[in-house]
Amino acid sequence: MQVSGELDIASSQRLEQELSQLQDDALVIVDLRAVSFIDSTALAVLVRAHQRASDQGRRLGLVHAEGQVSRLLSLTGLEHELLLADSPEQLHGGS
Repeated sequence: MQVSGELDIASSQRLEQELSQLQDDALVIVDLRAVSFIDSTALAVLVRAHQRASDQGRRLGLVHAEGQVSRLLSLTGLEHELLLADSPEQLHGGS
């Protein structure tokens, strides 16, 4: 799933709906490279999706972006909690 633009309170509900539709996939990849901004509401959606996936024996991987998105993941400590990679191929390969 590729996401772009700003992930904020206005777009978080749609993101959550789209993520909930991917329940059958063993690995869900959310590509954040085209995201220019993310707020705490959207971050909470990603954390909940990660927790749901974990509870169901699945994985949620994020292809992280530079800039504000990367800084927020770092500041919140989520870079150590979530499965992050520089590319979708890294997540598929398990590296």
